[in-house]
Amino acid sequence: MQPSFKTGDRAVYPAHGVGEVEGIESREILGQKQQVYVLRILDNGMKIMIPTDKVESVGLREVIPKNKVKDVYKILRKKNGNASRSQTWNRRYREYMEKIKTGSIFDIAEVLRDLYLLKFDKDLSFGERKMLDTARTLLIKEISVARNVKEKVVEKELEKIFN
Repeated sequence: MQPSFKTGDRAVYPAHGVGEVEGIESREILGQKQQVYVLRILDNGMKIMIPTDKVESVGLREVIPKNKVKDVYKILRKKNGNASRSQTWNRRYREYMEKIKTGSIFDIAEVLRDLYLLKFDKDLSFGERKMLDTARTLLIKEISVARNVKEKVVEKELEKIFN
């Protein structure tokens, strides 16, 4: 069953993060009238329109419940991650990008953890550093919304885990 959202709800759009549903509008797309969610991404203000019948296929989902945050932290604390040190950076990059695109906070947590662990062994490529930053931002935003705490609180918790 696909989730349905109402104005004011928070939702997660894969690879872009948490957004707020600003409205549900009727639009003409390819000659057909369709209902769309107007989603404003909290991090950068970008607006995205998602046809209500395409929610599942684009991966739009509800913010994780507060009680699932501990599972995310469990993934982050696991020090024997899957950081494929033997793979070339571009293969790793593609693999991690696929995980980020799933929109799953658990996949994103794995990417963040693996890149942090890798960072201790060697210098990350520019793309990997950017991806680490993206994963970190996506996690911080969703966890802070899920727990209803300031992002700074979550940032400090992540620093504690990785230091």
